[in-house]
Amino acid sequence: MVIYMKKFALVVLCVAFGTLAQAQMRWYNFEEAIELCKKQPKRIFIDVYTDWCGWCKVMDKNTFGHPDIAAYMNKDYYSVKLNAEMYDTVTFEDHKFVNEGGGRRSTHQLAASLLNGKMSYPSVVFMEYKDGKFQLLHVLPGYQTPEQFAPYMVYLGEGRYEKQSWEDFNKTFKWKNSQKQEVAATPAPAKKK
Repeated sequence: MVIYMKKFALVVLCVAFGTLAQAQMRWYNFEEAIELCKKQPKRIFIDVYTDWCGWCKVMDKNTFGHPDIAAYMNKDYYSVKLNAEMYDTVTFEDHKFVNEGGGRRSTHQLAASLLNGKMSYPSVVFMEYKDGKFQLLHVLPGYQTPEQFAPYMVYLGEGRYEKQSWEDFNKTFKWKNSQKQEVAATPAPAKKK
């Protein structure tokens, strides 16, 4: 019996350490990411979610939980989790954003601003800090699998949009994740106005 208990304990420890060894997304609050970006510029990625959103939880697990996505995002982005219904006050560019609603499912002003009033969950936002200013690069609404998310992550994270159209990039994009699956062809990001 003691031998079986020791073997069981060893298996549990191996599984636990193996799981911990995989890359996990490093998350910041919005204001932390802004300050970090000013000191050491990287792009900012914002996951706009709600506590009641089932697809948000699936995207957390499947997409942001994917070790290759997490490793890439940690390298090239400051990633933010932003609850679209939070009640915290957030200061950004000398403006205070709040949630003025008193009822269930009231929207925080920062979430509404980032999503241009198109409240859809999950939605992700890509921003950059350039020439002393923050600029919205792209809003991607809806659940994205790792395979759907990867092209946006690379195109926006590496600044390829500055020299290459989405269509040209996406024609040739191949991403080999650690499971040796190739990823290609996703819809174009919306044009900047």
